[in-house]
Order: sequence, then C-alpha cells, then structure tokens
Amino acid sequence: MDNIDVIIVGAGSVGVPTAMALGALGMKTLVVDGNPSPGQGDNKRAIGGIRATHSDPAKIQVGLRSLEIFSTWSTIHGDNIEWLKGGYLFPVYREQEEQALKKLLPLQQQFGLNIDFIDPEQLRRIIPGIDPDGLRGGTFSPDDGSASPLLAVNAFARKALENGARFHFNERINTLMVEKGRVVGIQTDKGRYRAPVVVDAAGAYSRPLCATAGVDLPVFPDSHEGAITEPVARMFSCMVVDLRPGPGSKNYYFYQNSHGQVVFCITPDPPIVGTDTRETSVFLPQVAARMVSLIPRLKALRVRRVWRGCYPMSPDGSPIVGWSPQLKGLFHITGMCGQGFMLGPGMGELAARMIAGRPSELDKAAIAVFSPARQFSGVREELK
Repeated sequence: MDNIDVIIVGAGSVGVPTAMALGALGMKTLVVDGNPSPGQGDNKRAIGGIRATHSDPAKIQVGLRSLEIFSTWSTIHGDNIEWLKGGYLFPVYREQEEQALKKLLPLQQQFGLNIDFIDPEQLRRIIPGIDPDGLRGGTFSPDDGSASPLLAVNAFARKALENGARFHFNERINTLMVEKGRVVGIQTDKGRYRAPVVVDAAGAYSRPLCATAGVDLPVFPDSHEGAITEPVARMFSCMVVDLRPGPGSKNYYFYQNSHGQVVFCITPDPPIVGTDTRETSVFLPQVAARMVSLIPRLKALRVRRVWRGCYPMSPDGSPIVGWSPQLKGLFHITGMCGQGFMLGPGMGELAARMIAGRPSELDKAAIAVFSPARQFSGVREELK
C-alpha cells in the first residue's frame, strides 16, 4: 500500500480515537488489528466509566477533553453511545481517605474540575440506602459519567473512516520493520506495510510488540474482573468508588448503566500479573459481599455475566505517550493503566497533534508527564 503517513497497531480504546484525530488533521492512516472489528480486545471488557477526576494536571486536561467528546457525541454526530451523566462518587468512612481526597481538591478545582466534598446527608440523597454507619461524606464530581465501550469505539471508527482512515482486521502483526535505526512499517501474517510512523496502541501487548524491534517498553499487564447484573429500576446513576481495602482487593467500584444494569469491578491486591482472561471463582463472592455491605438492597440483584480483562500498567501508573527514545518513527500511546476508554478520545487528539508536529502550548506539560523517556518512579496513582 502506498502513501500511508501513519500505521496504528491496535483498533481499541486509544488506537481508534487516534486514527480519528489523525484523519481530521489530514494524515493518511492505516489501522491494523488481529481481531475481526473495532474494540474486540480489552475495550469490550471495560465497564464504561468516564471521568476527568484525576490527581495529575496532565490527566485532568486530557480527561476533560475526553469527557467533552463523550458527552456531546450524540448531539454533534448523532450516534447513541449510551452516554449517562451520573457523576463519580467516592464515599468516605475512614479519616485517611477523607484527608487524601480533601488534599486533592484544591488542585482538581484549580484545573477546572467540578468537584467538591459533600456531607453525609447530601451523599445519601445521591445514593439512597447507602450504609450510614460511620459515613463521613465523600467527593462528588457530577459532570463525570459513563458510556458503552463498544458503541463508542464503533462510533469513533465510523468517524475515522469518514476522516479517511483505513482499517485492516483479522490481520495478526508479526513484527515491526526496522531499517537503519528507524521503524519503517509492520509485517503481518498477510503482508508488509510501510510508513514513516508506526503507532504502538497495543495496550497489554505493547511490550512484546516493541520487543520485535529491540525496544524494551515498561508496560506490564495485570488482569481485573468485572460483571453485570440484570436490569432493575433506577437506584442511582453515579460511579461509586469505595477506596477501602479488603481481603485480596485494594478497592472496588460500580454504577448503574443506562439500561438499569449494575456494572462492577474490583482492583486485586496483590495484582494478578499477566494476560490470563479466564474468569475465576474468587471474584464474584469477594466483590458482592463488599457491595451488599455498602448498599444492602443490592443483595437481590442477579448477576448475568462475569468477564476478565487486562490493564496495561506502567511503573508509575501514568500513561506512556510520545516518541520512542530508542527507535525513530515509533510512537507510543499505551500504558493507560485501565483508563484507556475514558482517556482515549482526548489522548488520541494529543497524540495526533504530536505526530503531526502541531502540539499546542497546553500540550507541553502533558507531553513531559507522559513521555516514554521519563524516569519512572514506581509510584502508582491510588485513585484508579
């Protein structure tokens, strides 16, 4: 194929929005993925939460842009992506979580987040029936929300096609092609494609992909399980994030989607490292007991399905976005640490501007924070 400006490896939560953004800038883009359609990797295993409520200014900036894209998509483009403005709520029962969340508020508000610490009475109005014993209040960001990962990624793919991007599915990537210290394309099980820029949007599989070109990228996948219940009458709409640790888990979170189904997930502790996506017998009783303890009326819900996906983790819990310091022409947009869906649209636009050589003044701080050449501290953000 001739006249390709950029090849993107991976048609998922970040690869597809990046193709959409590159096409909008007039760059001829090819997206290659081994799956049969967009979002068939870990994108479809995301539970759908979308927030700009982060603790780092660069992620807040990207998150706010992503939130704007998700929340206005149906109005602007006409696709129903099941956007639901329910907000994110972090209920607090211990002093240590209260202090940590309140400490973040000045920075979060400084960078434009609509967020505050609310008292127990306000919190109980948002989530009727929440356990009142020891409730100290919590932070609430009403502009955050949720959407369908599959409906959203397919809407983004349609827009990418309108913008001139091409997609090759059912095509396994074997190796990155390198000549004279520069990536020049990819070789798949069906052919070779050349371009001056290759974008690594392979998520949990970024490290083995980059290793084919001799690049050691610090992305280490760990697996998380999620589940969804039958639809029931509306009880609440916000994403509830309980930061208290429990046996075998760091925290857990859940919300009720636009269909009335409760979708939930847990953060294992210690992490379950690897790309194993088989469900376990441990997850459901573990998380269900904690959810029912927090909101007792959830006990009557029937679970429809359980699944398991991978978080591509970086050593410091921050995305890896930027030009490879080891190989010219290789651009990384990976290591999203489980936040690829919520950050994808904003991160895709940032990556597109960088690849096109058109970063804005506002981009400069984010570029430094996400740089693959940064020194990784090994400290992960706690509010995942």
